[in-house]
Amino acid sequence: MTTATSPAVKAVSVTALLIGLGSLLGFARDLLLGTTFGADAGTDAFLVAWTIPETAAPLLIEGAMAFVLVPLFSRAVEAGDDPRALVSSTLPYLSLALAALSAMAAAGAPWLVGLLAPGIPRADLAADCMRVASVTILTFGLAGYLSAALRSHQAFAPPAAIYVAYNLGIIVCLWSLRDQGAYAAAVGVAVGGVGMVLVQAPAFVRRFGPPRRPTRGVPLPLAAFLPIAIFTLARQSQVFIERFVGSSLSEGSISHLNYAQKIAQVPMVLSLIVATVTFPDLARAVAAGDGEQARRRLVGDLVAASAIVLPATAALLVCAPDVVAVLLRYGAFTEADAAATARIMQVYTLGLLGQAVVGVVCRTYFCGPRASWYPALAMVAGLAVTVVLARPAWGVTGLAAANAAGITLTGVVLLAGLRRRVIALPLRAAATPVGVLLVAAAAAAGAGWATRPLLADLPRPVALGLACAAIAAAFCAVAALAGATTTLTEITRSIRTRGRG
Repeated sequence: MTTATSPAVKAVSVTALLIGLGSLLGFARDLLLGTTFGADAGTDAFLVAWTIPETAAPLLIEGAMAFVLVPLFSRAVEAGDDPRALVSSTLPYLSLALAALSAMAAAGAPWLVGLLAPGIPRADLAADCMRVASVTILTFGLAGYLSAALRSHQAFAPPAAIYVAYNLGIIVCLWSLRDQGAYAAAVGVAVGGVGMVLVQAPAFVRRFGPPRRPTRGVPLPLAAFLPIAIFTLARQSQVFIERFVGSSLSEGSISHLNYAQKIAQVPMVLSLIVATVTFPDLARAVAAGDGEQARRRLVGDLVAASAIVLPATAALLVCAPDVVAVLLRYGAFTEADAAATARIMQVYTLGLLGQAVVGVVCRTYFCGPRASWYPALAMVAGLAVTVVLARPAWGVTGLAAANAAGITLTGVVLLAGLRRRVIALPLRAAATPVGVLLVAAAAAAGAGWATRPLLADLPRPVALGLACAAIAAAFCAVAALAGATTTLTEITRSIRTRGRG
């Protein structure tokens, strides 16, 4: 058994290491952007242009494309078909379509900027940045295709390395071209996108051979792609709304929203790693009609994600000013920028649990033989709430509150729909342990607020560390008293033993 499982364990370890490194470099990228250029009209312009790759990534790499292509390649492997024939009948036509979309986005950059951020002061710079960033539609699509093909052939390391290559490209350009202002970041995005393709190309060629003449064969299943794509676009539209409304607010508002969101989302991303690890188990249970196993797996994922997100929410609510100061208060990032970012972060964190719930539960709807439209409808309902609440008169904190309210409603609607559409999951099964963790998080926040004034005379990094320690201790103590640790221990054991049998 040891010999059989060693390659799998090694693949998981290497994949986790590369994904972690890519995330760390992404965090360093955002900090370098903030400390080098601050938060002004130039960074606002770049962030409007960055909407293109931010939208392309979940569509073409992380979600929708993978849900379509991985099963397509896997079925070809199971059927004993030549995968090179599948590549030659799909990749050339997909590449042409992506290249055409990139060209259209570049040509229409001024119009897109006007649509996304009509009040932005540096519309000319935003359009220039968007022209450069538009190439990511092509490069991200190719990277997503290569990733899906390689994963279907049990090659996981090159796809896991794509964000290492992407973020390194941005960091190098930010540093070497910093005299060009925020335009350097747009160049970095384009260079990083090319890096995503190059880092996978050698492994792809080894397994599928060099490019071949296009042939006609298996068409891409666009019908399966559409509901996932609509859900992804609706979710990304929360960012569109922030930038549309933020463009009419004071200079730097879009940048403050971006920095607050990037920092606050770190615990949410960490919580979804658990769901990513257990997703194959959930998919097999749903496909086999094993409702009991699917319920246990889903409840476990929800509780584990909540156990990561909720103490982090308490810490960010209490310590947001210190977190922002320690991470960003250097160089061009002023005291006013730090204060504005911290206020937004405190409001934005109220939606982190909703973000985690949506990330965990939406996968359940995409496990079956046909992707469900229900997540897209749920996301549209949440988006409607965001639109109604996102009023310029309420400022940037109002935008953050609108985002939190919209995603939280989406999470509730997705949970409510499980019972009739996918899994007969009694809401109490998930609500009870998550409710206990919510109480623990509230107590932890209270402990943090009580502790923070006692640490006022200490250096900020030390005070931040001690406050977070007090919050963590209070959370664990209350959770233990309420019996939540038993559930978490069982979940941890199931994740640790996954793949051994």
